[in-house]
Amino acid sequence: MKLISADASPFARKVRVLVHETGLTDRIEVVTVSTTPLNTDPEVASANPMGKIPALLRDDGPALYDSRVITRYLDDMVQAGLYPASRLWEVLTLEATADAMMEAALLMVYERRVRSDAQVSDEWIEAQWAKITRALDALEARWMSHLSGPLDMGQVAVACALGYLDFRHGARGWREGREALARWYERFAARDSMGATHPV
Repeated sequence: MKLISADASPFARKVRVLVHETGLTDRIEVVTVSTTPLNTDPEVASANPMGKIPALLRDDGPALYDSRVITRYLDDMVQAGLYPASRLWEVLTLEATADAMMEAALLMVYERRVRSDAQVSDEWIEAQWAKITRALDALEARWMSHLSGPLDMGQVAVACALGYLDFRHGARGWREGREALARWYERFAARDSMGATHPV
């Protein structure tokens, strides 16, 4: 199998962390591409008509895309238990929260990267950050006990989202007032899988 990825993509990183955590590194070739909404890599477009990464090319079926689809597929393939039935809805909600944070953070980057200075909307950027702030506050207030439990995909997704905030929006100081979440992330970021997938 081949995983179409990009080093900086938090969505692709989420899949790559799962690959490391489940011992699939020898079975999945990571193909790194450079793609943007305005200049889609042809290999990405052929795998995913929406032109987004990650995408998983399989030998026995059509390509899979959307990080949540890929992580569910790989988890099921090796029976890793990262989507445990006993707390499935909590795991999926955490993963959805993390993915929404990643999406908002990525839109903030694209607002300045692909639009001219005259088109950039600071109000739009701050509206995206407000979404992230609400999610961070919810994690700190309601989800710490779950984040501190046995490893699952919700935790992986949240860690990748927080890592992306550090990578692209570090100056905004997401840790301020969220000491428990910051401590949790410091511990999680020390995992081998996080170190191996750290964005360049």
